[in-house]
Amino acid sequence: MRTGNYFPFLLIMMGLFVGVLFTACGSSAASTKVVVNEGDALTAVLPADSSSHDDATAVGAGTTTSKLVTAAEPVDLPPLLQPTVPPPIDRDTPAVVKVDLNIQEVEARLDDGIGYKYWTYNGSVPGPFIRVREGDTVDLTITNPKDSLFPHDIDLHAVNGPGGGHTLSNVNPGESTSFHFKALNPGIYIYHCATNPIPLHISNGMYGLILVEPPEGLPPVDKEFYVVQGDLYLEGDRLDKGLRQFSMEKLINEEPDYIVFNGSVGALTGDNALKADVGDTVRLYFGVGGPNITSSLHVIGEIFDRVYPEGALDHPHNNVQTTMVPSGGAVMVEFKIDVPGTYLIVDHSLSRLFKGAVGHIVATGPDDPSIYGPNDG
Repeated sequence: MRTGNYFPFLLIMMGLFVGVLFTACGSSAASTKVVVNEGDALTAVLPADSSSHDDATAVGAGTTTSKLVTAAEPVDLPPLLQPTVPPPIDRDTPAVVKVDLNIQEVEARLDDGIGYKYWTYNGSVPGPFIRVREGDTVDLTITNPKDSLFPHDIDLHAVNGPGGGHTLSNVNPGESTSFHFKALNPGIYIYHCATNPIPLHISNGMYGLILVEPPEGLPPVDKEFYVVQGDLYLEGDRLDKGLRQFSMEKLINEEPDYIVFNGSVGALTGDNALKADVGDTVRLYFGVGGPNITSSLHVIGEIFDRVYPEGALDHPHNNVQTTMVPSGGAVMVEFKIDVPGTYLIVDHSLSRLFKGAVGHIVATGPDDPSIYGPNDG
């Protein structure tokens, strides 16, 4: 990686200038519609209080936001895009898979009355879910628009090669570059930006998951969900309203204001909850972009029938209540939903609920009193 003896200097300089640049540059990059793999699409979701966003268009779908707002004035910004999971791979031979990633800097809702300028791959946090097969050659193109503030790149933990792609993908504003790698190891892996200061780029939203399926594929399930946890660091008090600025001091001290699933508070709750039916077998792909905070993944009211620890797809653990996921790591878990209701996805370091680390799975269908229910009388 290209750190050398320059990292301390770059870290200090970025801490001095990033707040100034964020304040001076209020417009977000226009987006380009990109399909990562066949069947993959990015869908917009609205926050739980969607009545105030009836006419909102999701950021990254061709809108720009440029109004500069003081910290004391609440903002009403569109939500981030939410990526979907592409369908399972339906072939038994390796192929060349083309992946196009466009850098987009977008202003979007972080919390009620609070906005943030995210740095993203294709306008969503997390970035697109990349799905390939062991033995595939991935041909990846990364494009950084000319109105972007900073250079960017990508480090995929599924890569065998120096920097995980970082050394081949650095792009300045107005540039595009391509590289390729062969997917040699099956598993579920984090990818993230690795441009200095690396934790700044990650915290701002530049992370996602890549799944490398084994040659025989994965067992079929009824639902697949994609969730990534991240931590954000803001100048000022946590609940100050307005378009908020990044804090390098809090980042270095590992004092996050927000710990969220899929980029913002409420991204996976209320009207945005994940949907399932009683009897469904659910597969959850869960990662931790970080950059700093690990996760104790737990679904309240469920037991993981199978956990594939640290993203390894062989030798799953059975009947697990909570599983640790390190920063820069991922896991695949599977469970069957037996009764209806709302199931909470949490980081079981439960104080993080107050910082946004919660999602909902809403299951509908018939009750089964033999499994769960009140006592008669």
